[in-house]
Amino acid sequence: MAAKTLQIGDVAARTGLSVSAFRFYEERGLVHPDRSAGGRRTFVRADLRRLSFIRITQELGFSIAQIADALDSLPQGRTPTKADWSKLSTAFRTDLDRRIETLTRLRDRLDGCIGCGCLSLDACHLYNPADREAASGTGARLVLPTGDE
Repeated sequence: MAAKTLQIGDVAARTGLSVSAFRFYEERGLVHPDRSAGGRRTFVRADLRRLSFIRITQELGFSIAQIADALDSLPQGRTPTKADWSKLSTAFRTDLDRRIETLTRLRDRLDGCIGCGCLSLDACHLYNPADREAASGTGARLVLPTGDE
């Protein structure tokens, strides 16, 4: 017995995505809806998880190319299992951990800066007189990870 298909409006209601988003994702190869006899896009229930994953990862700042690469690791022709999704999430873990560390460092240094009350550049952790950090390399080295930490 074939799996019950969902119409694009039903999927939009379930995922919170617009119909134009589905078209965009299909053009980029992120989703592969079937077509009804009338040419309308139809989805299987497994597509709800795939579309939700796309939405979440986009909100986390991952590019369409990164998302496409991740989704390409999922099996075609069958519904991905929990093990398939676990394997995919492992690939994101390192990047997410790095982002969390950077955001935590930024938050902590901004909290300290905004609330420190030092009123002295001599005590400021983010002050960089005469651009002394330039000798250490490029970028926002006092906040962003540098790779040599």
